This record gives sequence, C-alpha cells and structure tokens, in this order.
Amino acid sequence: MSDVTVIKIAIVGVGKIAQDQHVPSIKGNEAFELAATVSSRDGLPGIENHAQLTDLLEKRPDIPAVALCMPPQMRYEAASLAIEAGRHVLLEKPPGATIAEVQDLVERARAKNVSLFATWHSRFAAGVPAARAWLAERMIRHVRITWKEDVRRWHPGQAWIWEPGGLGVFDPGINALSILTEILPEPVHLVQSTLEVPDGRQAPIAASLRFRGPAGLTVEADFDWRQTGPQTWDIEIGTDTGSLSLSKGGAELTIGGRREMTEADVEYAGIYRRFAELIDAREIDVDLAPLIHVADAFMLGRKITVEPFEE
Repeated sequence: MSDVTVIKIAIVGVGKIAQDQHVPSIKGNEAFELAATVSSRDGLPGIENHAQLTDLLEKRPDIPAVALCMPPQMRYEAASLAIEAGRHVLLEKPPGATIAEVQDLVERARAKNVSLFATWHSRFAAGVPAARAWLAERMIRHVRITWKEDVRRWHPGQAWIWEPGGLGVFDPGINALSILTEILPEPVHLVQSTLEVPDGRQAPIAASLRFRGPAGLTVEADFDWRQTGPQTWDIEIGTDTGSLSLSKGGAELTIGGRREMTEADVEYAGIYRRFAELIDAREIDVDLAPLIHVADAFMLGRKITVEPFEE
C-alpha cells in the first residue's frame, strides 16, 4: 500500500458467508483491520456493531471501506449509501439483484472517486489462472459444467434465495459461470435454458443451459440444488490438443489426465488482496458477464414446475 498501512473495514450483514469467509480473510490480510459490523441482530464478539448502515456511516468516518454481505435484493440501497458517503465498497456475489442497478453503482462510484469491487470468489480458486493461460493457446471444442450441491447444507433457512432477485440455484451456479467467463479466450452466448422451479417458489432449484461460441464451440451447464452426499463442482473442457478439467470449484486442475495442482480455501484471501489493490489505486473492478448469463437464462428459460421444496 502506498499511502496507508491499514485499511479499516466494516462488514455489513453478518450471516453465514461473512462468518465463514469474510471474517477470517480480513483477519488474515495485514492490509485490513475489521473495525465494525452492521447487523440488526448480534454482530461479532469483540467487534463494534451498528444496527443500521446509516449509523455506521455517521459515527465512523474513519472507516473508509465496507464489505456488503447481505442478500442481493438489499445490496443496491446499501451500496448507494456507502458510495455517497465516500466509502470504498466490496460487493459479495452476485453484485446485485439486477444488471441495471450494478451499472448505476459503477457510475456513482466513478463520480465519487471511490473503489467498487464486484467480487467473483471462484475466479480466485487456485487452478483458474493456470487454466486460463493453458486455454489461451488452444482451440476449445466443448465445455461441460456440472455444478450440483445440497441447498439445505449451504443455505439453511435462507428464504431470500427463493424470492425474485435471490437467483435460486444460480446462487452457486453463477460461480461456475464466473470461472467460465474468466478462462475462455472468447465469449459465448446462451441459446437454450430450462428452469426447474419448485411449486410455490419463485426461483429455480435446477437449471440446464446451453451456450454457443466461436468456431463451433459449445457449452453445456447443469446446475442442481438437490444433490446429497458428495458435492460436485466440475468443469471439463475439450480442445484441439487435449483436455482440461477444473474440479472442487476450481481448486483442483487436471490437464491431459495429469493433476497439476490442488489447493483449497484461497478464494476469499484473493478477493481481499485485490480489494486492497483497488483501494490503493482508487479503481473499479466490475465485470457483469456472469450476471448477464444468468439474466439471459431467465429470459430464455423454459419453466418446468417440480415438486415443492421444504426445509
């Protein structure tokens, strides 16, 4: 850091993802100090808590950065308040409930000369940079994404994920799309979408997507929130000179049947390294490509009603 030694930061929304990932990543990064939280319920032991974001912004002008970890439907208003108050903003994924509101946040951040970071944590998985470099020199023929997990395990009691803007199975599925858009040399576009929506819910529990790209490239993606037992987060890619696979959410890279690397739990550490860089440079890093693919999936989606989902 060129002009600061420690950046005080506040976490807004102290739910499961904040406690599991953001708190340890902030504490493990010497560029940051976790100075406060914002939560209408209990915050974190030993950390100052404010019931409302407006209270934090008014009472702690010495905290220049906030990490917004509340559900996406609530993120735009909070980000707008923080940016208007001159704070740097980190957005947990997905960055917002709509594309338009995130685009507006970019303009607001640019006008206030503050950093805005729309995070895609899976892009910081250990195998992703090497996969991108290897694919850059090859003709990609086909991509197969299988992203299946147990919603009861990862989102217990979180009703917001089933509401409009909550994304349903695309909450994890967008992680795969963030890797896809990071490692492919050329963009692809959606051509087919099937959404399985539980009776009485507003968002899908499973989805099947098909994409096309240049030179005949095809991409198939299957997302499902009903998988019990071992969880599956795999991307398999066939090229003109061999195959590549990313498994365990991008933590494990295999090329031509040979495992190249395996390293877990580095994603959020990477996010906060990047956020420190952005704050130092007062830059904006917002890539909407994964969210655009999800929006297209809803626009083209053929809806199939399936059995009700109950906790």
